[in-house]
Amino acid sequence: MAALIALVAVLAILFVVLASSVRILREYERGVIFRLGRLIAQKGPGLILLIPFVDRMVSVDLRTVTLNIPPQEVITRDNVPAGVNAVAYFRVIDPRKAITEVENFLLATSQISQTALRSVLGKAEFDQLLSERERLNEELQTIIDESTEPWGVKVTAVEIKDVEIPEQMQRAIARQAEAERERRAKIINSEGEFQAAQKLTDAADIISTNPASLQLRYLQTLLEIGSNQSTTVVFPLPMDLLEAFIGRSQGGAAPTPPARPRPPAPPEPPLPDDLPPSRS
Repeated sequence: MAALIALVAVLAILFVVLASSVRILREYERGVIFRLGRLIAQKGPGLILLIPFVDRMVSVDLRTVTLNIPPQEVITRDNVPAGVNAVAYFRVIDPRKAITEVENFLLATSQISQTALRSVLGKAEFDQLLSERERLNEELQTIIDESTEPWGVKVTAVEIKDVEIPEQMQRAIARQAEAERERRAKIINSEGEFQAAQKLTDAADIISTNPASLQLRYLQTLLEIGSNQSTTVVFPLPMDLLEAFIGRSQGGAAPTPPARPRPPAPPEPPLPDDLPPSRS
């Protein structure tokens, strides 16, 4: 009976030893092997055999990690406070460095991303923060990637997600945008007036070469107005009626026509004789 118990104990110990010496890694995993505390190899994926109580394996995931950078309070170069958050995408390309060069590469990458976000956006103006996000994203990626390269971490992309500003600043920006729209509207209106005046000048130069074209233009305008259902009638004044006034202005006063004689007044009727004499 004692021998059976000893056999079962030995089998249990062997099972534990075998279980601790056999590891299976997936396709996206790599194992960094330490033997008595010393780095000896990088293995995987598949079946990995370890020496019990001698070897220790640290598994590293090679898939791309999505790192959400917490919101950072940033003051831009033109003294505008803003809360900015971003997202970074990185992956481990050298598992050995990721384990031996830094204690926790995920935490270290997160901290360096927050620092770079505050540093880069603090040097930019607020308008650049809104309109030049692609350039800022590339600059952030370059800075973070240079810092994480000794750790065997490759940053593939950094994207600024949201920019929050105080409500007062939002109203100020809205007023600025409204003023800018009004300025553009006035400029466009002025350009339209200038072009219209230029076209009218060109039309007047063309019409002045032939006076008859002005009369034709009058008739065309009357035809266009008469086609609508309107009670207003516009009649062009013929140029012949203005010849007398034009001649007066050019040759002096026009001759005065002779005055016609006034007809004689009719005789008064005679008073009747049978009227009684008037009393004084």
